[in-house]
Amino acid sequence: MTPRPSSSGSDPQKTTGKNTAGKKTAKAAKKAGAKKVPAKKAGAKEVPAKRVPAKKPAARQPVGKGRVREEVAVSPALDAGDRERLLAGTHHDPHAVLGAHRVPGGVAFRAFRPYALAVTVICGELRVALHDDGDGFFSGLVPLNEVPVHRLLVAYEGTEHEAEDPYRFLPTLGELDLHLIGEGRHEQLWRALGAHPTAHDGVAGTRFAVWAPNARGVRVAGGFNFWDGTGHPMRSLGSTGVWELFLPGVGAGEPYKFEITRPDGSRTFRADPLARRTEVPPATSSVVHASDYTWGDEEWLARRADAPAHEAPMSVYEVHLPSWRPGLTYRELAEQLPSYVADLGFTHVELMPVAEHPFGGSWGYQVTGFYAPTARLGDPDDFRYLVDRLHRAGIGVLMDWVPAHFPRDDWALAEFDGRPLYEHSDPLRAAHPDWGTLEFDFGRREVRNFLVANAVYWCEEFHIDGLRVDAVASMLYLDYSREPGRWTPNEHGGRENLDAVAFLQEMNATVYRRVPGVVTVAEESTAWDGVTRATHHKGPSGFGGLGFGLKWNMGWMHDSLEYMSREPVHRGYHHGELTFSMVYAYSENYVLPISHDEVVHGKKSLVSKMPGDWWQQRANERAYLGYMWAHPGKQLLFMGQEFAQGAEWSEAHGPDWWLLDPEYGASADHRGVRDLVRDLNTVYRATPALWERDTHPSGFAWVVGDAADDDVLAFLRLDADGTPLLAVSNFAPVVRSDYRLGVPDEVPAWHEVLNTDAARYGGGDVGNPDPVKPEAQGWHGRPASIRLTLPPLATVWLRPA
Repeated sequence: MTPRPSSSGSDPQKTTGKNTAGKKTAKAAKKAGAKKVPAKKAGAKEVPAKRVPAKKPAARQPVGKGRVREEVAVSPALDAGDRERLLAGTHHDPHAVLGAHRVPGGVAFRAFRPYALAVTVICGELRVALHDDGDGFFSGLVPLNEVPVHRLLVAYEGTEHEAEDPYRFLPTLGELDLHLIGEGRHEQLWRALGAHPTAHDGVAGTRFAVWAPNARGVRVAGGFNFWDGTGHPMRSLGSTGVWELFLPGVGAGEPYKFEITRPDGSRTFRADPLARRTEVPPATSSVVHASDYTWGDEEWLARRADAPAHEAPMSVYEVHLPSWRPGLTYRELAEQLPSYVADLGFTHVELMPVAEHPFGGSWGYQVTGFYAPTARLGDPDDFRYLVDRLHRAGIGVLMDWVPAHFPRDDWALAEFDGRPLYEHSDPLRAAHPDWGTLEFDFGRREVRNFLVANAVYWCEEFHIDGLRVDAVASMLYLDYSREPGRWTPNEHGGRENLDAVAFLQEMNATVYRRVPGVVTVAEESTAWDGVTRATHHKGPSGFGGLGFGLKWNMGWMHDSLEYMSREPVHRGYHHGELTFSMVYAYSENYVLPISHDEVVHGKKSLVSKMPGDWWQQRANERAYLGYMWAHPGKQLLFMGQEFAQGAEWSEAHGPDWWLLDPEYGASADHRGVRDLVRDLNTVYRATPALWERDTHPSGFAWVVGDAADDDVLAFLRLDADGTPLLAVSNFAPVVRSDYRLGVPDEVPAWHEVLNTDAARYGGGDVGNPDPVKPEAQGWHGRPASIRLTLPPLATVWLRPA
């Protein structure tokens, strides 16, 4: 379970206790720029509001030309029911009773200003002092024929504050927005809900809107009202469950929360689910935000869709931003990360979750602010700057996205409006058994809309090039980590979560339609059929494809690391752990991931998984990386593994950069592995055979896959024109001289383009420096063969000379 951070100074639980009349509001007025206003301006007409008894003789009012009608003036004061509901925070339509309204006898003005000593209505040159009705309510009846534009002059102890009346404005959300929200089809939901600085009827302020269908009432609390939302109730906009309020004078940078009255009458302060900015954890408030960032990545975006991801080179560097170089902000990272990644030749970075999360130890995988980049490193425009700089350096940006679950923090999404809302109403379906979190209710259209729009949001608003979707398996199966009797089958009696399937299909289809050139990547650890198949193509299971562009190959990762962790003397008995991946290599579009999950919490770093002494460990890692880069599929490497960091990763201090310091005696060992990664990426990107047919069997051919006694495997990669690259791995700690391999006879000579045993990488420099010419002797079922010197614990790549 996500630990609940301590409250910040702006937390309403700390700032909304008993108030002394006028003291806090006086401070608020000064903060808002309040000024002393004379009781009567030159030329202004001051008119006391009319006090109307319960019954009064009829007043003659004009009705058109030459006609009058009889009207009975009414009392402008609120009735007891409205007063009670406003005080209790349970009024659904405060705009219907507050503000100015045409009534018999004129225009009734009503204001709800707790702690105010007096309220005066200002209509141009007319000033009307309202009657104090008690409990913060003020009212008055003015003999006007039309409702005027007006302002309020509010007097507190020691000061007066002139402001717009929030309750004179029409709703800021239109019928189309509400219709799409109700249907669960608002693909830009963040433009409708949340907090938006805007101008309404020429008045600057912020529009607040939140979905809380079970709430009896919702109020806005923030720094602008000293966290007392009593005087700022929101209105319900019909059956959609959306509450809305435009607050004049509130601008960007203001912290806020929603004060929700639950069905049982209790109250809870909640962060905005669609907040685009948050306070820095452990503070938990949302922050009003308006972006003014100007992008400079037009060239990148213009060519992003030139080729689909599975037919293009993709070599990914996975980064945990807060710990890559601890202490750097988004903008400071933008000065260092792009140049580092570009120097090593990676095509993309993958950022571990950026969305706001209260507990840093979750690495971002327990999200509370799905629409806000974490404030730990800067504001949203600072994050835009980082993405922009990566794009300008020619580097794509993937981002981990976590739609499977969310933490139970009582200021966030859990039972948001007093009842299960974002989570499933069935406790067995809602509770995630592994992580102490709650699972989203994928069957509720508004929840699906919240998540689908969130995926679109990151791609459209932050120019993210792809989403790696976390924990897909936990969404797909109703019995995921659940014992018998702790889950309920679907309507067909199966274990598949049909709601989650529909959600993932909708998310993928929407993202690919709206944002050409992006890619979605599934972290899916089972053999679910059709993860990367199009959503309209059904497979043997009867389900349409999930629609992802790529899928993490967890089977390859597990098997290959198991093989590499064994002493070479035992590897021959487990040769199939390296070759089995080719049995299913083309069932999906794969990424080969050596991610953070594999180098943390007792799993050891990549080099420390390898057997033998320090030289053998590094040689094993280099050989493994050469095999990985040549294997069909894209590749992903977590930070620190590119220079053979010996310690496990810790978010507390990040990679051991000091290992690359020339003053450190053994640093050449680590620099050598880093240089190999750079060269792997360089040759990879320049060799279409290694990526052009990653997802087609015609792009791969075994040379020898059964040489278990030798710990050797060799295969060809082929581009669209049939041009080959030969990859040979020797996972034994001995040199194999004159090792014969069958090759195509149309290649006149082979040239070694990469050797992981090269001296510059820290190896023994055993290899094939001269071009190797085929012999007419057939071998391995091929018409010609070559004889190679295979270095120990090494991978070599050869191309036609």
